[in-house]
Amino acid sequence: MTLAISILLGIVALICLSGGINLMVKGAMQFVPESTPPQLVLDNLFRFLAGIYLSGGFLFGYSALNVDSAGHTVYFLGLMVVFSGLGRLYSRLRMGSAGKYFDSIMVVEILLGLSIIVLKWLE
Repeated sequence: MTLAISILLGIVALICLSGGINLMVKGAMQFVPESTPPQLVLDNLFRFLAGIYLSGGFLFGYSALNVDSAGHTVYFLGLMVVFSGLGRLYSRLRMGSAGKYFDSIMVVEILLGLSIIVLKWLE
């Protein structure tokens, strides 16, 4: 069980690190039409959240390497992953689907987080 939890946490760590770096470098203006004037507050908030995403990768990575000493924190890490998927679900319900790719990511995130929680519970 410990190895499986470690692998799942490692996968999430890689996702957070690569995604966080990508979003930190791109910023918010990469996702708005070119004709839009600079949105300073939006970019500030976007990069702030990208920094949290990036730092979460280090937390998941550390926990993946130290599952035995992470204890109950693993439940909260799994919950973070579940809530990321639930955020996508809320967006889908509120705004509509962003496409099959993002819908499948949503399902994977929810299942990945639940898997971490259940494996830790069974351990």
